[in-house]
Amino acid sequence: MKISNEIINFLPEIKNWRHELHSHPELGYEEEWTSNFVAEKLESFGIEVHKGLGKTGVVGVLKGINANQGGGGNKAIGLRADMDALPMTEENEFSYKSKFEGRMHACGHDGHTAMLLGAAKVLSLKRDFDGTVYFIFQPAEEGGGGGLAMIEDGMFEQFPMDSVWGMHNWPGMEERTVAVHKGSVMAAADRFEVTVNGSGGHAAMPQATNDPVLATTAIVQALQQIVSRKQNPLDSVVVSVTQINAGSGFNIIPQKADFIGTIRTINPDTRINVHKQFTDICEATALAYGCVADVSVIKGYPVTINHADESEKAIEVASSLFGAESVKTNLSPSMGAEDFAYMLEKKPGSYIWLGAGEGKSGCMLHNTKYDFNDNVLPLGISYWEQLVKSELPLR
Repeated sequence: MKISNEIINFLPEIKNWRHELHSHPELGYEEEWTSNFVAEKLESFGIEVHKGLGKTGVVGVLKGINANQGGGGNKAIGLRADMDALPMTEENEFSYKSKFEGRMHACGHDGHTAMLLGAAKVLSLKRDFDGTVYFIFQPAEEGGGGGLAMIEDGMFEQFPMDSVWGMHNWPGMEERTVAVHKGSVMAAADRFEVTVNGSGGHAAMPQATNDPVLATTAIVQALQQIVSRKQNPLDSVVVSVTQINAGSGFNIIPQKADFIGTIRTINPDTRINVHKQFTDICEATALAYGCVADVSVIKGYPVTINHADESEKAIEVASSLFGAESVKTNLSPSMGAEDFAYMLEKKPGSYIWLGAGEGKSGCMLHNTKYDFNDNVLPLGISYWEQLVKSELPLR
């Protein structure tokens, strides 16, 4: 793969941006420093800047070369990067580690932001494309739904784009490789909260009670049949109970027990069915033990689903850069979730995984020793640059 001279020349500067971003992590909807950093860089490139979408989101607007002569194509595309960090304490000791206890960039959003800024700088030099590029810097991806917040603030009305594109670094996948899914990429992420109400009493006289602890343990066991017996084995589903709370003493059967957890699905129809199965099992099992289950299933991020035509275009661009043998099109979706899904519900587009190798510490995402692999900075920038030129070719 040949990296352009512009990217090579700017790479030390872009790497420094990444390190600055890494050392200043901010949680969802608190990205004030990050938003200002992004806006200042975009403005220095001569790019029109809009702040405050989804509270702390930023959109940069760059028009192609023909716009300077009063012409230019009407087509527009959006390129998106996420900006927020995670509520974790970093365990790395390098010079640019997080300056803040309890906050770190453990998912590579610092790298995503730096790559999109790098692409903005490179594209602003010659503007050798025909149309408009919207550089979308999104807040609160890590559970806050910042993508939806930007949409609800009118992003697609204010910046009418024909398609929208996303990228995430992927540790464990070789450097200089790309994965493009033709369909589901990331799972829907829903959570559940269940309260099992019984009648408590003395632990030495259980016959006088309806034990919610016993009912809860039975429900947790029964829920396993959702995956093992009620779903097509080829249609991935995860149901995980992650916390159970009950009781106040060794000799007291409590009045109630609570449990929470998550449901992950990669098929929108399956998502609906699993929610119903979950509720039915909880209620029926609790009733069998003389208890009543109060069940809440709270929808989170929807399934991230790539559009077919845009995925083919992403494959074509990635193949031209990395070689067809380095573009993976048959990987299984991840059961993790991504709020870029909201954007793909509104606009056609494609979300790719950029191979990040083992990285410095060999850590996967959301690990206290994780650090974005700077070796892939020029690869992501090259992808963005080539995608723009492919989607908005000069005529």
